[in-house]
Amino acid sequence: MTGSNRRRFLTLSAATLAMPALPRIASAAEPWPKDKTIRAIVPFTAGSTIDILGRIVMDPLSRQLGQTIVIENRGGAGGSIGSAMVAKGDADGYTLLINAAAHSGAPAAYPNLSYDAAKDFACVACFGNVPNVLLMAPSKGIKDIKQFVAEAKKGNMTFGSAGVGSATHWAAERFTEVMTGRVDFIFIGISSGLPFVQDGKLVPLAVSSSKRSPSLKDVPTTVEAGYQNSDYIYWTGLLVPAKTPRPIVTRLHAEITKALALPDVQAKLAQQGVEPNPLSPAEMDAMNKREIDLNLKIAKEAGLKFN
Repeated sequence: MTGSNRRRFLTLSAATLAMPALPRIASAAEPWPKDKTIRAIVPFTAGSTIDILGRIVMDPLSRQLGQTIVIENRGGAGGSIGSAMVAKGDADGYTLLINAAAHSGAPAAYPNLSYDAAKDFACVACFGNVPNVLLMAPSKGIKDIKQFVAEAKKGNMTFGSAGVGSATHWAAERFTEVMTGRVDFIFIGISSGLPFVQDGKLVPLAVSSSKRSPSLKDVPTTVEAGYQNSDYIYWTGLLVPAKTPRPIVTRLHAEITKALALPDVQAKLAQQGVEPNPLSPAEMDAMNKREIDLNLKIAKEAGLKFN
């Protein structure tokens, strides 16, 4: 090697070593899965609804793929910490994100996210929806949604949620955006609220889904009650880094669809109040983008400020 070639070689080598490591992108021609552990990131704590639903689906998925799937809980900042890990992770099918409607609310709740909740992810499959139910204490004396709205407009009241940017927070914001007022109420997942309803401790006034829930057949939806565009989709599902090869996305979608059809999986999801919502990857991508845009619009029009 001549002196000049040696210098060019050393310069190129130094520049290469100085470059930051980039996420690995699998080739579509590579076999998948191979003998490598799959990491499924849950951006919330162990025992949370998202964690429980994720484990219900990942168990049969692991068996079907013949591959170990390890669930890692990386909670914090409304799910954005764990989501950022996946957005910046290898796009090779071995890094998955189990998330829910909070993913679509994060851009509005956390304007300085280090990732794009739509462009940096590819949606794979929806595990299902969990309708939120509007609850009030019997002592309030409010029996239905019309009376609820009338009372809410009389003065300043508050609502409770699981936290800023949570699905219960966005369900409440979406409804109050329609009826223009803040009230003393809570929107919570049906699976969590049903025991209080059955014990007579709380009164269900409406559900936030587009159709009535089989768990509360006599309770109308907010849309049914006359408040258009007030329904809120609390979805849970699987996403991967955006550049994950489409054959892997397609395979994952097919295997999850197969897992969701298993009687024991359906029974476990039903116990958690989950209602089926079969979506193709493209349909789920569109839903995610639509929800992101709507949450941003609500936050702007309502003048919401998050800490």
